[in-house]
Amino acid sequence: MYCSIIPPYLLRRLARQDAPEFSAAARAAREALGHVRSVHAARTQAAPEIPAGVRQAKPGPSNRSVFDAAGSEVLPGKLVRKEGEPATGDPAADEAYDGLGHTHRLYADVFGRNSIDGRGLPLNATVHFGKLYDNAFWDGTQMVFGDGDGEVFQRFTRSLSVIGHELAHGVTQYSAGLAYRNQAGALNESMSDVFGALVEQYVKKQSTAEASWLIGEDLFTSQVEGQALRSMKAPGTAYDDDVLGKDPQPDSMDSYVKTSADNGGVHINSGIPNRAFCLLAEQLGGNAWDSPGRIWYQTLTAGSLPTAATFTVFARATAAAATELFGSGSKEHDAVRNAWETVKVKL
Repeated sequence: MYCSIIPPYLLRRLARQDAPEFSAAARAAREALGHVRSVHAARTQAAPEIPAGVRQAKPGPSNRSVFDAAGSEVLPGKLVRKEGEPATGDPAADEAYDGLGHTHRLYADVFGRNSIDGRGLPLNATVHFGKLYDNAFWDGTQMVFGDGDGEVFQRFTRSLSVIGHELAHGVTQYSAGLAYRNQAGALNESMSDVFGALVEQYVKKQSTAEASWLIGEDLFTSQVEGQALRSMKAPGTAYDDDVLGKDPQPDSMDSYVKTSADNGGVHINSGIPNRAFCLLAEQLGGNAWDSPGRIWYQTLTAGSLPTAATFTVFARATAAAATELFGSGSKEHDAVRNAWETVKVKL
């Protein structure tokens, strides 16, 4: 399963730029688009089977390895840092190493999960992939980070929410196996945004009220008018820029985008379930990785979600998870229903 953080519609817009000051960004976007197409054409990977009882496996220590592709597109590259070794002095390698560890800790400490696959999967990452590569992605086995073009995007290891987002695609791959198309694909993307945000909040010890709820904060250069790639709290407001255009994410089913592009709008319509989670967290208060995170994690890993789940199917599953965890008359159950009703998803 190949899942990347930069939506193809954003890369297409950048690829059309003809202003001299964004020539490197346009060239980088064209190359990144070509890479996305070639990978999707070559890769058709089913979700792996997970043996019974894996979700109850006792979490073990992290096992991280960071590699350096040195500007090539050959994976994994040269090993530059293994688990327990000191910092390398290369910001990208050390940010990747730290991000892998922070993500492992959230799943272990909060959800009792033994790494991404539930069985202690080693966490591998490659940095300095390609030349001015404008993306970060999970390729089904490891993380890969580009350095950005320097005009629009900075290096992709700068954002912890991006690292957490991409690794969460692995969690989805090894649990629900949500198809990467249409509403199931938007849910796949949303789950990654949710857990990417939770990794960042858990590390920073931020409450729901203190958190920014931004995905990909710190990625843009100062030449771009934008806060981040996406806003979970206010979808459609993350950026509004002459180069990037306006953030197209809807915040409810009233503005759901029907499109064949972007695998049926997986990066666009994910704004709807993103906002539902944020609303749930706001209603319950405290830390989002507690009750809200437990409900979403239970929904993702319980084994009842169909791979082609719609928003309605997923919403009903979260209500069922809230009932199982907290009771049918609980404030958590009522808050889940209120959140989905606010974004106009019928339960």
